[in-house]
Amino acid sequence: MLKEGVTYTCRKVVGVGDLASAMGSGDMDVLATPAMVVLMEQAAMLAVAQQLPEGSTTVGTRLEVSHIRATPAGAEVSATATLTAIDGRRLRFAVQAFDLDGIVGEGIHERVIVDRERFLARKPK
Repeated sequence: MLKEGVTYTCRKVVGVGDLASAMGSGDMDVLATPAMVVLMEQAAMLAVAQQLPEGSTTVGTRLEVSHIRATPAGAEVSATATLTAIDGRRLRFAVQAFDLDGIVGEGIHERVIVDRERFLARKPK
């Protein structure tokens, strides 16, 4: 059963593929905002994954994020997601990203619980 307050942290070393210059989101050799977002979403997904009904998963539906400070290649970065609200199938998380010097990003992320098979069987409109 899902409960508010559950938290999960993901970590990684910033590699060449995570850089803004490599992802095309900028021309600097620092952690790209899209790479930071992926880590935040991964933390939120994993925070609740083991507590979902069999055959269910979550999909991201909303993200509001601030990328506060640059993180260079080779530095470790982490993202922590904390479940702050449950409204039926809708889940809301506070997300933060850190490197060894402190916070680098923060925001709010929403996910919805879905049945995998039904979700994948939907036909595009």
